[in-house]
Order: sequence, then structure tokens, then C-alpha cells
Amino acid sequence: MAKKRHKQKSKLGLAPGSLVFTGLQKMAQVDISVIHYSEDHFEESNPKSISEVITLIKSFKGVTWINIDGLHDENSIEEICTYLGIHKLSMEDILSVGQRPKLEEYQDYVQAVLKILTLDSTEETIEYEQLSFILKGKILVTFQEKTGDVFDSVRNRIREGKGNVRKKGADYLLYALLDSVVDQYFIVLDSFSEKLEDLETDLLNNPDKTILNKLHGLRRETLLLRRTINPLREMIGRFEKLEEPLISSSIKVFIRDLYDHTIKVIENIEVLRDMTSGLLDLYMNTTSNKMNEIMKVLTIMTSIFIPLTFIAGVYGMNFTNMPELEYKYGYFVILGIMVLVLIGMLIFLRRKKWL
Repeated sequence: MAKKRHKQKSKLGLAPGSLVFTGLQKMAQVDISVIHYSEDHFEESNPKSISEVITLIKSFKGVTWINIDGLHDENSIEEICTYLGIHKLSMEDILSVGQRPKLEEYQDYVQAVLKILTLDSTEETIEYEQLSFILKGKILVTFQEKTGDVFDSVRNRIREGKGNVRKKGADYLLYALLDSVVDQYFIVLDSFSEKLEDLETDLLNNPDKTILNKLHGLRRETLLLRRTINPLREMIGRFEKLEEPLISSSIKVFIRDLYDHTIKVIENIEVLRDMTSGLLDLYMNTTSNKMNEIMKVLTIMTSIFIPLTFIAGVYGMNFTNMPELEYKYGYFVILGIMVLVLIGMLIFLRRKKWL
């Protein structure tokens, strides 16, 4: 089931461009990593402050990837963005963690915002974390809420010089990171699908209120997934339409492939939503059928005992002139008649296929 969502900090009444982190602080301090590379060169460092990052940027000539974990320090975000010439509204989007996936095109840079999905194996829930990108020339800055992401494969390719990452620019790096996020979506959705299949088995074996509560929780999670991921199609579509110098035309073929993956993710979510709705219907039908079986048994028992009750009621009347009451074997005769009526009712119900 989904975790209880924490209420975000309100920005009501604040002017546009106000730099307020609206999420929950998930780290004690900001963690910064810088990777600089070209086709034949690679450097990696962990500066302690934004001023050190700026010094490194000035000394590098190749592609620079700056990753900042921890959005609670508004001053650090403002400092690096101001140095890069980023608009105040872009800074506001980075700090406002309730953003829907989107891509904004500015005069000399591109901003992208989306969600990273991870599985919490302890509580069996899906964790949502906002991820922001700023692509400006040969510099790519990523902003995350906490340490830990899905980019280790990209980092390893950069370190080992494998694939196209070291041969291309920062725009290809942005594509590679987006592709890693979308690939993670498939892993999360596969796990979600397995959970639904297990719940379907439990539902067929023993439908109870516990399963119903789980189904409602999964249905809410499916709706949240749909709301989180569906806008990604529009975002990737806009990414593909960007022109030089923001992105080079040579990576558009890769973006089209990423767009196809995004469509598959969205289709998988629709399938999961249909599965969840189908399981809810199955629960209601199973419960209804179980109740119908109970009512059927009770109705059959009532139908059998109605004539027996009638016979017993007739001979339970206190009239004086009832000849059968004085008959020596009357009691046994009446019991025999009741047995015959019972057998006759069973034969009748069987022929009608009600039994």
C-alpha cells in the first residue's frame, strides 16, 4: 500500500520566483559530486561547497556533470544557478517538489523536471523523488532530494569510457540519465505487477476485507503512478523538438527511442490500472457469489421445511374432533409422510437443477 503523504510546505502569498524548499529535508547536509570528462580524459571529485564547484567549472573545458543531493539548502541552489545565469522561476521549480514532469526551453539552457521511482523493500512501497536537470552548453546540473539514484550505470560508463557518453556532449548525457530513469520505471512497474498477481491468487483463495484494503491501496498507487508518469510523454516529445545549440541533431534518434520506451511505460500503467479495476470487480463478484451460495442453501432448507412445518402445524392444533389423534400408529404415519415429502422435495429440486 502507499505511504501516507506528508503535507508540503505552503507557498501561498509568496511572489513568483520565491526560493522556498517545499519538501521534507532528507539529508543532514548537501552532498555534491562533479564529473568532468572528454573522450580521452576523466576526473571525478566531491567538492565541499558551491564556490569550489564554480572554481572547478572554470578550470574544465570538456563536459561537466554536477550532481547536488539535498534541496533543503536554498542558498546553495541559488548560488550555483545564479552563476550559471538560471532564471528565478527555474530555481523555484527546482525547490518546489510537487512539480509535474515538464521540460522548459530558455534562451541558452534547458530545464527538465521529473520523478525518480524507487522501491522500498522494507515497507513494500514506491518512493517518489523529484529530479531536476539544468542543461547549459557543456554543463549539466542534476538536483536530487537525497543521496542514492539510478545513475550508477551511467557513471560507470563514463569512468570506463564505454559506449557513446564520453564521445558526445552534455545533451547526450541528459538523454542517458533520462533513459536510466525510464528504465527504472519498468523495474518498479514489474514489481507492482507481481504484487497484483499475488493479490489475485489470494483473492481467488480467500476474499476478505484485508485484501479489499490492499486493493484500494494499490488502486490509489496506480492513479498516482499515472499522474506522475503520463506527462512524461509530452516532456520527451518537447525534448526531441529542441534545436541547436540547445541539443545537437545527432542525438535525436536516441531521444526517439526514449520516447518509444516512455510510451511503453504509459501503456504498462494503463494495463495495471485495468488489472486493479478488474481485481476490485472480481472481489465484488466473488463476495456476491459467496453470498448467493449461502442464500441458495438457506432458501433450499426453507423450501424443504415449509411443507414439514405445515404438517406439524396441522396436527399441533388443539381441536377435539381430529380422528388421527386417537389412531394408535398416527405418530409414525405422520413421520413417514414427512419423510416422503422430504424425499419428494429433494427429487423436485434436483430435476429443476436447483441442487
